[in-house]
Amino acid sequence: MAETKKDQQHPQWQGDRQIVNALLSGAPTEFNLAELARLRIRYRGFPGARDIQADLDTVLEQWELTEDLLFAKTRQIHATKQIYKGMGTQRDDWS
Repeated sequence: MAETKKDQQHPQWQGDRQIVNALLSGAPTEFNLAELARLRIRYRGFPGARDIQADLDTVLEQWELTEDLLFAKTRQIHATKQIYKGMGTQRDDWS
């Protein structure tokens, strides 16, 4: 029998959905760039959350970035700043 693959629900989808909605209407600030990169990494290859993956692509297009350029910018940001420090979050979760 052929196996049918079903999309999975990501356990952090609900909170991530809110972040993605903010990114869609936001500007490419250092914080937003870091969030976009973090979520791109989280959802890369994930078998589901197609809406979030598509919207992350849309944000990249809106901000006129490639993924390589996004990651280069965020590496530079993280090398010089603790972007999440003092924001009341333990956001450095790359999972």
